Amino acid sequence: MSDIKKFMYVNRTAPYGTIYAWESLEVVLIGAAFEQDVSVAFVDDGVYQLLKGQDTSELGIKNFSPTYAALGDYDVNKLYVEKESLEARGLTIDDLMALKYEDEDDDWAEKDSIHVVPAAELADILEQQEVVFSF
Repeated sequence: MSDIKKFMYVNRTAPYGTIYAWESLEVVLIGAAFEQDVSVAFVDDGVYQLLKGQDTSELGIKNFSPTYAALGDYDVNKLYVEKESLEARGLTIDDLMALKYEDEDDDWAEKDSIHVVPAAELADILEQQEVVFSF
């Protein structure tokens, strides 16, 4: 039996205003560094974490959104965005960062990490996880 566990990190909060989004990203990177099977879900206001063109200069805080681009380097390539959460906020996948990873099983082809899925499918994915963290 493998020691690798399936971890899902569910992000429900906007990227700034609380520490939750930043802490989630840090924990995701730590889990991936320890070679766990890491997935990340973005629901509710959590979808704002993946918006492209974030600018925090007026807030006076560090913009950590460029760190999401490093997830592929840590084999974190299962990023699930709930379709209904996007639609409720007037967003589409085109409003999100283009996060990619290189698939070593497919001759290092560059592939999308973000998967927009309906709530019912996301519920099935969550059911398959061994550990779920909610932020």
